[in-house]
Amino acid sequence: MPDANVNSKGWGLIAGNGRFPFLVLEGARSQGIEMAVIALKEETSPELEKIAKRLHWVSLGELSKTIELLKREGVTQAVMAGQVKHNKIFSAIRPDWKLAKLLFSLPRKNTDSLIGAVARVLEEEGIQLVDSTLFLKPLVADAGVLTRRAPNEHEAEDIAYGLGVARQIAGMDVGQTVVIADRACVAVEAMEGTDETIARAGRIAGGKPLVVVKVSKPGQDMRFDVPVVGLPTIEQMRGAGATALAVDAGRTLLFDRKELIAQADAAGIAIEAFPAAAATELKASSGGTNKK
Repeated sequence: MPDANVNSKGWGLIAGNGRFPFLVLEGARSQGIEMAVIALKEETSPELEKIAKRLHWVSLGELSKTIELLKREGVTQAVMAGQVKHNKIFSAIRPDWKLAKLLFSLPRKNTDSLIGAVARVLEEEGIQLVDSTLFLKPLVADAGVLTRRAPNEHEAEDIAYGLGVARQIAGMDVGQTVVIADRACVAVEAMEGTDETIARAGRIAGGKPLVVVKVSKPGQDMRFDVPVVGLPTIEQMRGAGATALAVDAGRTLLFDRKELIAQADAAGIAIEAFPAAAATELKASSGGTNKK
């Protein structure tokens, strides 16, 4: 049903990889909005071209061309959806003059600084980046236990420990996921992404049960780099011997939510979402209310 607070004109989508751009496009269309799409040649699936009515391809680093195309399409509000692999941002990017100037001015060369600076440039050009979950509210994790079973006592202890570690790591903008076993940190996410971190933890742990904790950053900017959990994450957890997953409520997208929860149930994986503000007060107990 259309959101009365969302204007149907002047929308754009800056698309990275994965299913995120497809879901945003479909969610916007369900509200009567046809988005102009800027697709990244190095990241975006060619399949997006089949469902987008107005799509333009650009390369990573072509900031001037992106702005020119968005303006030509009359875009005043844009959603940034889909991952751009962090290592590509810093190794494969060939910046145009506008982006090169921006990169030179950054005091820190991390992903948040770069994308935040791009957002400011877009706003200066009359294009406002908005919450990337705007059209996907049903996929945002609500607080509580999301699967048939809650984390058991041992898993809850690992989650409590992991949340503390993950928040420290996220606060330093290193990564947002940690993998825990017996209240010890087995693996920390860096630029490789969540699923590869889980796979690495499985190799290190050698069959020991694992718990995965994925958090948002302090003061998470919902316009970009929002935590996402999808079916591949559940598959990686199953293969690595991970039995529980903790995420931030209200700040984590669950792609293919019904199927994701069904697959987690089938694998015996417990999923619980915790209010981000309450994480520092979390005790070693599962809590929550069963939801689907």
